[in-house]
Amino acid sequence: MALTFYWYPKCGTCRKAKKWLDEHEIAYEAVHIVENPPSKAQLKDYYEKSGLEIKKLFNTSGQKYRELGLKDKIPALSEDELLEMLASDGMLIKRPILAGDAFALFGFNEEDYEKNL
Repeated sequence: MALTFYWYPKCGTCRKAKKWLDEHEIAYEAVHIVENPPSKAQLKDYYEKSGLEIKKLFNTSGQKYRELGLKDKIPALSEDELLEMLASDGMLIKRPILAGDAFALFGFNEEDYEKNL
């Protein structure tokens, strides 16, 4: 199973997830989410695999999210517009993302990692 791990090195949650993966000797391809954000098509795939509401894909505690006033804008936008927005800026995406063939996890929850790996 090929795993892709999108992360931001300055993010504490990302570092915690990376440490968990390393301690469990799980192989993955690390991708810097700001320098190489997932494409709109990848995000759509991850969104569908995650089973989450699309608004849960946003980094709601991020500065960029607040600056853009997205809390009020998200309900009025289409899924396509939201995916486009997420793909345009890695800082808007909830991180880390761990994506496998049949799943995509946003954020880090140890139980979810154990269940899927």
